[in-house]
Amino acid sequence: MRASAAVLLSLLFAFEASSAGGEVSLAVSTKKNIMELRVGGRTIRRYDVSVGTKAYPTPHGTFRVNHIVWNPAWVPPDEKWAKGKKATAPGDKKNPMKVVKIFFKEPDFYIHGTGDEAALGGAASHGCIRMSQVDAFRLGRYLMDNGGAPHDDAWYAGVFNRGVSADVRLKASARMVIGN
Repeated sequence: MRASAAVLLSLLFAFEASSAGGEVSLAVSTKKNIMELRVGGRTIRRYDVSVGTKAYPTPHGTFRVNHIVWNPAWVPPDEKWAKGKKATAPGDKKNPMKVVKIFFKEPDFYIHGTGDEAALGGAASHGCIRMSQVDAFRLGRYLMDNGGAPHDDAWYAGVFNRGVSADVRLKASARMVIGN
């Protein structure tokens, strides 16, 4: 991704809301295929998502989000469905992670963008939570800004321009509840 595109994404899609109203949390319904971003228990944003299929369900429970990887590489997992798939570098158009991975149950489960946004709203993943690339970027940035790891637009542009991943640990994690 070119610098101008990364800066444009950052400028166009940065959240104006803050977490001053309380705890930042995420709630996912695997039945409705939605995820809500909440502050102090109040929903400030709702996303259409894709969750795991019956064969590869998204885990239910309560998790802590405190690890984000920007411009991630993708390494096929040692799973039957991934047999024959090749690893992809950060920024590669064929990389299924797209711009960001937001871990909720390491090492295998995370929120990430998708190149198949038409599939959002239905079960389509191997257990991860997929969302539009724009929404994934916005959510990742919001979590960083409100989790004690804020960065400016130049930082994001630099990550994408260098073609490398940036691993970020949040000082304040966000609670994430996944259920029906």
